[in-house]
Amino acid sequence: MKPRTTQWLNFVLCVALLESLLTQSTADHCNWRGSGLSREAHSGTVEQVRLRCTEGSVEWMYPTQALRVILEPNLSSARHTTVCIKPFRSFSGANIYVERSGELDLLVNEQAGRRERVYCFRADSPQHAAVFLQASPQQDISRRTVGFQYELLSNHSWTPDFHRVAELEAVCRPCNNTELLMAICSSDFVVRGFIRAVSHELDQQVSQVEVGGARLYRQKNTAFQQDQGSGRWGGRIRTPLRCRAKQGEGDFLFTGTEHFGEAWLGCAPRYKDFVSVYRAARETRANPCEFPLD
Repeated sequence: MKPRTTQWLNFVLCVALLESLLTQSTADHCNWRGSGLSREAHSGTVEQVRLRCTEGSVEWMYPTQALRVILEPNLSSARHTTVCIKPFRSFSGANIYVERSGELDLLVNEQAGRRERVYCFRADSPQHAAVFLQASPQQDISRRTVGFQYELLSNHSWTPDFHRVAELEAVCRPCNNTELLMAICSSDFVVRGFIRAVSHELDQQVSQVEVGGARLYRQKNTAFQQDQGSGRWGGRIRTPLRCRAKQGEGDFLFTGTEHFGEAWLGCAPRYKDFVSVYRAARETRANPCEFPLD
């Protein structure tokens, strides 16, 4: 980025911080949807949006000038200090910057935003984080939309950076008995079934495990869908490519986390092995929660 451009953006940011009257578009506590056409073309002001959830979405249609999004989760979520953003497929018309101590660092440019990857950064404060969207100069804005989902994560939760060897080893290694017992209690999803197929996305360094014939015990969102005919549950679970997921016969218990509507693999023992571990823990009252065995 050229120094003059950086200085200009930082000046615009200062102006935005000093504005006392904030113009809001359609918004709730988690999501915002608005249009750049709602402001005068040469007003010189920056529209500001405040969102107070740990996850949600932003959709800025016909982007013009700039938009500042302030994420302020409630005090009970103060442990969340990492922000992850996943641009929509239709992302077009702006760059996204991260605010750090009054300065702006480029996070997502217009071209990179179309690659369907996740971008994460550390927030300056556990109480809030802010991103700054700068509209790109353009002649025709009729088909431009800047949209993204966001999630605020704790320091010890999931991260999509699988290029760090230590993190990758932790993600790929099998769970021990203690981790397995905790996984069935605290995971975003718990399903039982078999591996129908495994595919690989080389560009994103991710493998997708297609699960079939599943019984659903719990899920956070809707990563797994029920077949109306058979009543069985099925879905896809993502895992880093370097974990070398492969198709295998047998009945498995899949657990993990859900992020941006996608399921990510955690512990996945064979169901018969899980039953042995769980029964042994229950006999000694070491099971952290109750789980229905067939």
